[in-house]
Amino acid sequence: MSVSFHSQTLLSYVASAASSAPLYTLEGLRSADPVLGLALLMIVALVAGELVHRLTRLPRAVGQMLVGALASPLAMRLLDRTDLDPWKPLIDLAVGMLVFELGSRIRPRWLIDNPWLTLSCICEAAFAGLAVTWALMLLGAPAYSAVLAGAVAMSTSPVITMTVIHEAQPRGQVTERVLMMAALNSVLAVLALKAWRVVVSADAAAPGVDWQPALVNAVYVLAGSFLLGAAAGIALTYLARWVPRSTTSLAVLQIALVVLAAMLAAQWMLSPLLALLLAGVVARARMSHHLTVEPQLGSAGAALTVLLFLSIGVLSTLDDLVRLWPWVLAILLARLLGKAAAVFALARPSGLGWHQAAALTLALQPMTNVAVLLAATTFGWPGETPAPDAAMLQSLLIATTLMQLSGPWWTQLGLSTIARETKG
Repeated sequence: MSVSFHSQTLLSYVASAASSAPLYTLEGLRSADPVLGLALLMIVALVAGELVHRLTRLPRAVGQMLVGALASPLAMRLLDRTDLDPWKPLIDLAVGMLVFELGSRIRPRWLIDNPWLTLSCICEAAFAGLAVTWALMLLGAPAYSAVLAGAVAMSTSPVITMTVIHEAQPRGQVTERVLMMAALNSVLAVLALKAWRVVVSADAAAPGVDWQPALVNAVYVLAGSFLLGAAAGIALTYLARWVPRSTTSLAVLQIALVVLAAMLAAQWMLSPLLALLLAGVVARARMSHHLTVEPQLGSAGAALTVLLFLSIGVLSTLDDLVRLWPWVLAILLARLLGKAAAVFALARPSGLGWHQAAALTLALQPMTNVAVLLAATTFGWPGETPAPDAAMLQSLLIATTLMQLSGPWWTQLGLSTIARETKG
């Protein structure tokens, strides 16, 4: 009975496929199963990334994101953004692995030994946020929406930063500072977003919204995320004693703990970014040189990274760019100037030359995809929080798209071309 059922199912699938347009045609690709379509696009993205790298020496991630952008509703409409839903657990895993690895490469002691570096990390995020907020308010954006954009603009994409560093393998002070600042400004952005939510909820102009639950939720998310991350890092420390010291075994253990921590964070409504970042920091602090983190946690992680960048391309949007270009340009320029002002102002006291400061400023430009995740229909906007201004949010999405698609080039330009921190 079971064999007959599966045979009929297979035959009906083949018949339906035969009656549809050929898969090699544009219409056939549009009507194909989304899972099959995305799997085929992963192959195309892998080849395109390699071609882009060989022809232009740009990071492979650029070609992979461009394939996603071409397949998205932005261009050929081969995939809808909702088609990413079945792949979301794998996409989350890819992000989680890169964030955990970033945390494992952070040296908190450096912030204690060099307080000027600590101040520089805080100021480059704060100045960027304030500059974007001020610029948007000058152009007429609502105050709360402008502050939201400023909070998102504080952060540098950990995903793009780690991927470019994996590929180029730069070594030097600028590279180490980019890693440190990408981690810290992502944490500061999360803190700013939580504070924004509390302030908006406390505004008397938002009837029916109570600020106290928002404050309790912010404390719960931040404290819970830090506790979960610390627990995951400590668990890795103890469990690593019971597995062989080979890279493969430790990588499997790390992937398992990343999955577990990410699932618990999602189930308990915590921040996976904070939890996994702190897990990497705690594991490195406790295990020191005994912790070996393979780039992207092995070959499987590298495959998931291709899927991740393809998905980033699919989520790209340039809708209403002609109408909103002043706001988009204001976000990009204000963010650049804000980060540059902080980096150059504190360069000498923190031990950085002007040439290195310019390289660091450029390497910090890739924006994180937090804005995309906030607005994507598959994630949803918190129902208890007033939604931001639609035009401002769309401007933020466009700015994020532009800085993600070009982000690997900015990082490579800063680290390899200007700072000359090449492999070796």
